[in-house]
Amino acid sequence: MTYIIQTHQLTKRFATDLVIDHVTMKIKEGEIYGFLGPNGAGKTTIMKMLLNLVKPSSGDIFIQGNPVNLMSYHYLKEIGSLIEYPIFYEDLTAYENLQIHCTYIGQQDDSHIVSVLDTVGLRNIDRKKVKEFSLGMRQRLAIARAIVTKPKILILDEPINGLDPIGIKEVRELLVLLKRQYGMTILISSHIISEIESIADTIGVIDDGKLIEEISMSALRQRNQPTIKMVVSNVKEAKRLLEGFDHTQAKIVDEKTVHVTKTKETTATLTKRLIFQGVDVEEVVTFHETLEEYFVNRINGGKKHVAIT
Repeated sequence: MTYIIQTHQLTKRFATDLVIDHVTMKIKEGEIYGFLGPNGAGKTTIMKMLLNLVKPSSGDIFIQGNPVNLMSYHYLKEIGSLIEYPIFYEDLTAYENLQIHCTYIGQQDDSHIVSVLDTVGLRNIDRKKVKEFSLGMRQRLAIARAIVTKPKILILDEPINGLDPIGIKEVRELLVLLKRQYGMTILISSHIISEIESIADTIGVIDDGKLIEEISMSALRQRNQPTIKMVVSNVKEAKRLLEGFDHTQAKIVDEKTVHVTKTKETTATLTKRLIFQGVDVEEVVTFHETLEEYFVNRINGGKKHVAIT
């Protein structure tokens, strides 16, 4: 297994505050890794440490198998990034901003700049200065700057912030294209969890500076067995009858609803038992837990209020 980004017991303290607590994470080459966590969980701090913008208090970082130390900088040529609010030369155009970026990276290809601007949806703005851009346009330019040098790794902190639904869809399709066509490895955080769910190969869930889970989406989908929602006339009796089947678990959700969370029986068999035993069944629906529901349940057992970000 080839890991292009690894951390081992990565820790960061600001004064006496422990903000990153011994995080060990592994990102495979060529995958999209979705980073999920509430506000202040530590996502941006970890991304900054990967880019050597913030120095770890302890622990190790490896990029493409090589250790990152205080003096490391050559590896940054292989990384495109968007962290927090992007800064540009406000009195220059998008094209001119990308030209300058390519020059100091040491990769100059003017035709590619035009192609990238077209890819991110910044068309026909040759004379418009960045100071005249909307938030969405600035975000598109930031993504363009991150990918214009054809990096092997993209680190994107909230890349769809400020985009409209069409823009979000275009960015989603772009990231999948970059992975499939160019083999880029992408580490992305987003407060729109459904977007992470639709593109990520692996997710990492972080809370209070601790990585509490790292799991592939395929494994999560296999583990995420369907739940059967049953609206009935007597929830207590329904739960007793349903759990009369071997390997069946049911829980009362409210005064009318029971969820069957584990069973080997068909919905038809479950429904028949209830009806034959005098429990009316008004509704039967099968559904899977969404990534958002899974995420909220993993953060402190779902007991605390979560501002999803």
